[in-house]
Amino acid sequence: MATHKTYSISDLRDRPEFAGDVADRIWNAWWRKDGHELAFIRGLVDENFASTGLPMAFVAHDGDTFLGTAHLIDSDLESRPQYSPWVAALWVDEAARKSGLGTALARAGAEAAFKQGFETVYLCAKPRLTAYYEGMGWQKIEEDVEGTNVFSMRRSA
Repeated sequence: MATHKTYSISDLRDRPEFAGDVADRIWNAWWRKDGHELAFIRGLVDENFASTGLPMAFVAHDGDTFLGTAHLIDSDLESRPQYSPWVAALWVDEAARKSGLGTALARAGAEAAFKQGFETVYLCAKPRLTAYYEGMGWQKIEEDVEGTNVFSMRRSA
C-alpha cells in the first residue's frame, strides 16, 4: 500500500484543473451504475465555480497528482430536507487510502460549513462505514435512511 505523506487540500475553485478527475471519480463511485451521464456529473462539479457558499468542493493532491475529493452541499438525502449542509462524495484514490486523507477531507468540509456559520453539518454513509466516521468524531443520529446511516458533527464551542 502506498501512502502519501505529503498532500495539500485545496478549494476546487483554486485548482480547476482537477474538475475532470473529481467528476470522473464521483461518477464511477456513485452515479454511473444508475445510468447517469458523466457530463451530468461534470455539470454538477462545475457549479462549484459559480458558488461563493454552497456547493463547495475540495481536492486533495500531491502537487499536480489528484488524490481525493469531498464536497459541502445543501442536501444529500431528499428524505431529510431538514438537515443542511452535508459533507458528501468523500472519495480517496485507492493508493492514498489509510493515510488520513479521508479524515482530512471530511474535516475540511465540516470546517468550511462552520466558517460559513452553520452550527451542525451532516453526512450519510453505508452502515459498514459507521465505525470509520464515528472514529472521526461524527455522531450517528439515524440508521437505515435510504440504505445509509446519517451522522452529524457540531461546531466546537
